[in-house]
Amino acid sequence: MMTAAQIRQSFLDFFASKDHEIVPSSPVVLPTDPTLLFANAGMNQFKEIFLGARKSSWKRVANTQKCIRVSGKHNDLEEVGRDTYHHTFFEMLGNWSFGDYYKREAITWAWELLTVVWKLPKNRLWATVFTTDDEAADIWRTCTDIDPSHILRFGEKDNFWEMGETGPCGPCSEIHFDLTPDGCTPDMINAGSPLVIEIWNNVFMQYNRKSDGSLDELPAKCVDTGMGFERVVAVIQGKTSNYDTDVFMPLIEAVAALSGKAYTEGENAVAMRVIADHLRALSFAIADGVMPGNEGRGYVLRRLLRRAARYGRNLGLTKPFLCELFPVLEKQMGGFFPELTARRNEIVRALRAEEESFAATLDRGIAHFNEVIEKLGSAGNKLFPGSEAFKLYDTYGFPLDLTVLMAQEKGFQIDAPAFERFMAEQRARARAARKDNAAADNDLIAHFVEQGLQTTFTGYTSLTTGTSLVALLADGQIVDTLATGQTADLLLAQTPFYAEAGGQVGDTGVITTCQGARFEVTDTQKPAQGIILHRGKLVAGTLAKGAAVVATVDEERRAAIRRNHTATHLLNAALRKVLANDSLKQAGSYVDAERLRFDFTSFEALTPAQLAAIERQVTEFVIANRAVKTYEIPLKDVPGSGIIAVFDEKYGDIVRVVETEGISRELCGGTHVERSGDIGPFRILAETSIAAGIRRIEAQAGLPACDHTAHEHGILSDLAHRLSVAPADLPPRLEALQQHAHQLEKELKALAQKNALEKGAALAAKFAPIGGIPVLIESVGELEAEPLRALVESLRKQTPESVILLAATAEDKVTFILNAGPAAQAKGVHAGKLVGAIAKLTGGGGGGKPDKAQAGGKDAAKLPAALAHARELIAQALG
Repeated sequence: MMTAAQIRQSFLDFFASKDHEIVPSSPVVLPTDPTLLFANAGMNQFKEIFLGARKSSWKRVANTQKCIRVSGKHNDLEEVGRDTYHHTFFEMLGNWSFGDYYKREAITWAWELLTVVWKLPKNRLWATVFTTDDEAADIWRTCTDIDPSHILRFGEKDNFWEMGETGPCGPCSEIHFDLTPDGCTPDMINAGSPLVIEIWNNVFMQYNRKSDGSLDELPAKCVDTGMGFERVVAVIQGKTSNYDTDVFMPLIEAVAALSGKAYTEGENAVAMRVIADHLRALSFAIADGVMPGNEGRGYVLRRLLRRAARYGRNLGLTKPFLCELFPVLEKQMGGFFPELTARRNEIVRALRAEEESFAATLDRGIAHFNEVIEKLGSAGNKLFPGSEAFKLYDTYGFPLDLTVLMAQEKGFQIDAPAFERFMAEQRARARAARKDNAAADNDLIAHFVEQGLQTTFTGYTSLTTGTSLVALLADGQIVDTLATGQTADLLLAQTPFYAEAGGQVGDTGVITTCQGARFEVTDTQKPAQGIILHRGKLVAGTLAKGAAVVATVDEERRAAIRRNHTATHLLNAALRKVLANDSLKQAGSYVDAERLRFDFTSFEALTPAQLAAIERQVTEFVIANRAVKTYEIPLKDVPGSGIIAVFDEKYGDIVRVVETEGISRELCGGTHVERSGDIGPFRILAETSIAAGIRRIEAQAGLPACDHTAHEHGILSDLAHRLSVAPADLPPRLEALQQHAHQLEKELKALAQKNALEKGAALAAKFAPIGGIPVLIESVGELEAEPLRALVESLRKQTPESVILLAATAEDKVTFILNAGPAAQAKGVHAGKLVGAIAKLTGGGGGGKPDKAQAGGKDAAKLPAALAHARELIAQALG
């Protein structure tokens, strides 16, 4: 029996034999495509090729693409682990034709691979075509020996493929495999049966769907196929469930061993499948640079991890366990996907940190659930609100089925329709956020491609270019002329203006004509390859389509940007060298004329010594004055070359390398200095955390770095003057002042505590019995929290079987400290609950244990009323 690894390789070998270039999988993130959170199909990295906005070096390619689907029409997260074939992470085997072969080759090669190479039984295969696609139906009948009765027609829902609401699309021909014991019937195809499953989809890209729903013919007919790797492995290995194959079983067996529970059917089996699936998605996403967080992709990962951790709790796994399972995944897939091994440490640490964090969140979620149940119970209401179920889902990461189970255990039902309304609203917001301006940009790109309008970038070698104005956009519309005062986007035939990309901001400058027109460019953007838009305002004259213009970049600003951009590359190299970590992963960057920032993966803050060493290392690189050169190589030659590629960049087949001789090599399309010495001074401004496992360094190069140094020197000189010492003597002088201040602070605290204890003698006489328990409720005036606690503790020692509530004010704020002895607790006094209720009257809150608690308030004027209410509550509690 073929293993999963052998099946993957045989697919690639087959299409290599058909003259396909085998290309690497793109990362699971493509931020340059705003319509996607994650790559969800093999064609994502080729979208611009289908649109005609980018040319491919090859006519035929094939690969296996890492995909993550967590929502939408293609998948339902709640089904993962419960059925046999839905996953959050999966591989999509695919072959593509970019204007080369079309339906005949795609269908006949698919049939050849399935029936000749993999020897699948022909009587178990079914083919579907779009209802009007007579050509595909004829090819199936005449070019393969499939049973003609196994060729079925379906409508747009099943056999018309679209990547999203806009973009490339077309009719498709799906191939299904029959796993039923006695053979399926036509009505079982596309009916959602796990025993009659789609394994391969051949999409014939003919159209571009525009934002108004209309279809435009694409410049060239293309083929986009996708075969679910996990599904076809199950078919070839004779399994009825993807989870029973060697893709998943090593992970499932590891979960079973950790939990001490057998992998049989039932909820335990569901939990093990969910954990195995989610671990794959988490590990590959982290390997590609995404860390769990509170927004966007990071939030998706956090939700998946919490879902897996909750299922782990169901198996009795209360300590972090996903990190313990990762080595099993690495052993399985690290050979074909080396990023798992290269990023092993980051993956394991991120998994462990998130699980540890969720343990506390889980407990808070359960506490919130119990509070809601308590309120509902006191009101006699047995319907758990959908809004609260959604809050548990959205804030605490509780799957709905967990909330349903917990509610049922206490005799409550969930308002499921209300929960679904909140979920629908969230999905609508997410769709709107993703869609944003992407649909309009897609229409714009399609229009320019149809017209053959593109811009040639000349800015690597020149900052001034004579060119022509090929298109004008004002208020989102294509116009022929522009008048003084109008804002617009201009498309030129050639331009020296660099469009924002790779973290580098777009250029600014002017576009002028001989007739006196002057357009001030405030930003340059590139919505697609070859489409460069100059955004700004016409401040003089008029402009018309076709006009001869001169485009001039702001030279001084560009020079400052170049210095900061090359400095970013040197900073990356210095980090790797000083931290001795060649696998350090860049997580983003930003470069403008004033400063640079560099985000990278790390779970620890850098020490001052490390930052000083990094700054010095960059300075050494600058002083070395090495040549900075650029050249192009095929993308396929990058893996294993030592050239650094950033996870969130979308690269073409041919890529540009920026090399600082002997120091760094990175894929980069940005603008750079000619020699490292051109950068000038370099200073690190700050190092901070921006998300779990992501750190950020902010720095400056050139004159801004000079200004920063001068500013720091000014501060140093001023301090030295004020303290009447030389700058070199500031450290010991400041240390002496700090020690003196610390001693004074200790003396003040001791004095305050002494004064507080002296008040204790007078307060001890004010105890009054309630229900046989000595009670003291008093305000002691102005006092800090620490001496107030000491005073309460002193009184407690004198009268242990008592209730003591003391309040003090400081800077218009109130502190309450409440202590309840064992006898008072036995009668129902709970210090934590009482003190929180009392503090609410002063606009604050707090809590604590049954015997000791503290709270704060914001409005000291309401203190008398709060103490009066306290007497009522304590009297009521003591009966």
